[in-house]
Amino acid sequence: QVQLVESGGGLVQAGGSLRLSCVASRRDFPLNVMGWYRQPPGKQRELVAIITRGGLTNYADSVKGRFTISRDNVKNTVYLQMNSLKPEDTAVYYCYANSVSGYWGQGTQVTVSS
Repeated sequence: QVQLVESGGGLVQAGGSLRLSCVASRRDFPLNVMGWYRQPPGKQRELVAIITRGGLTNYADSVKGRFTISRDNVKNTVYLQMNSLKPEDTAVYYCYANSVSGYWGQGTQVTVSS
């Protein structure tokens, strides 16, 4: 078992930047895909970006060119650099990782004001 802990959320003006981090509780627990999902107010959870252990990435169309996902396999940590933020990026952002099972973080709030 592994726990995921997110940090880096907050309030930012439109056009600003934030960097989210998610660290797994165990460095010796190999994780395959790591990534970020988000749940806007009143909407379903949606994919933001994922990254494989080998570094292959996939992004939602709505964030391409603005968000960058990266990971540190030694630290079992995944990052999400968010630039040019828009009010529609407002959501709770959840970290996700899988090995044999899937794991979720508790979520971190990102609020973008217009």
